[in-house]
Amino acid sequence: MDSICHYRNSEPAASGDGPLRGLRVALQPNFSVAGWPAEAGSKALAQFTALEDATIVRRLRRAGAVLWGSTRMSEFGFGLRGSQAGGALLERAADVELVLDLMGESRAAASRAGVCGFKPSYGLVSRCGLVDLIPSMECCGLLSRSLAQIREILKVVAGPDEGDFSLPDEKAPDFSSQAIDPSRIRIGVLREAREALSAGAQASLQASVDELARAGFSMVEVSLPEHGLFPVVHRIAGSVEASSCAGRYDSVRYGARAPGGKNWNGMYIRTRGAAFGALLKSYLIQGAFFQFDRYGAFEDACRIRARLVAGMERLAAEADFLLLPAVDGAAPEAPATLAETYAQFAPTLFANVTGQPALFLPARPGAPGAGFQLAGPRRSDPRLIALGEHVLKGRKGGGQ
Repeated sequence: MDSICHYRNSEPAASGDGPLRGLRVALQPNFSVAGWPAEAGSKALAQFTALEDATIVRRLRRAGAVLWGSTRMSEFGFGLRGSQAGGALLERAADVELVLDLMGESRAAASRAGVCGFKPSYGLVSRCGLVDLIPSMECCGLLSRSLAQIREILKVVAGPDEGDFSLPDEKAPDFSSQAIDPSRIRIGVLREAREALSAGAQASLQASVDELARAGFSMVEVSLPEHGLFPVVHRIAGSVEASSCAGRYDSVRYGARAPGGKNWNGMYIRTRGAAFGALLKSYLIQGAFFQFDRYGAFEDACRIRARLVAGMERLAAEADFLLLPAVDGAAPEAPATLAETYAQFAPTLFANVTGQPALFLPARPGAPGAGFQLAGPRRSDPRLIALGEHVLKGRKGGGQ
């Protein structure tokens, strides 16, 4: 268990009598918990201790959840290299894990652990108290074996927060359990996402299509010709945001300070050179390039992003939900470069670019592949979770 643990709470007691009483929650050390290390997997925040609870942590405490501890994470949550996301569930040490989702990390970790993974709509859950890297694309993902537990957590943590000015002034949707009638639901299979897969991954996706068709859902093919631009947009816009965000890590107020600097500028350069790992450093350098030398490319990426958002919204007229792959077996499992990292997350990036909710479900026992994603329009989170519950219930009932 030590290999998955960054910090273990020595007194994991429930803090209230609310609806989550006794639910054990593990989280990554970029979610601020007062008095806990909040190093976010980076030397840039070495020995930094959170001064107060993040909004999501405060709401979990008030609802009676047990904060088990924090799990090891990749640097600032970028990718899964070095991350132990999902490990607390595999060890049965926690019931739910909170995982930062910038590129699809919560869904990829859920695939690795064989559990459910959910990325909420952007703007649904407060990011106040979260150590961020790509503010417009990241959010708190949830991993659990039980979608009911994910739904109960969202009931507690979703909704407006005066501490997070990025949240729209919208009332949280109703996360009460709801029935699903497959005969009234169309699920779209995105042609371009299927065609981008290796042969083996296409076969796995087809098995998922067949499962949902047998369950009574209407399966339709839909198309988004610009689908292949999601990685380009994410890589350019995301790296610029990351480069801007990481500028705060100068070792003046926190973080390890590299020796040998003869003045402030020398200290700053040396410290930043030592603070970041090779993968993140290359991402930040790329972001600085687009921010200062090729700003027009960044503006183009933002315009294309708006088109992609509109394109996914138009698909809602053709299908209520989308079925997409979650992983492609041809991608490297332990990427060491930016190109390999983006190849690993190519199937999941879309939801971070558009801000829509996405749910990973593990594959039916005996079926090929690890599982699949279901996605819906923004703020369709309750119905998307209900859809997932219906699919899993059908498996248990022998309907598949």
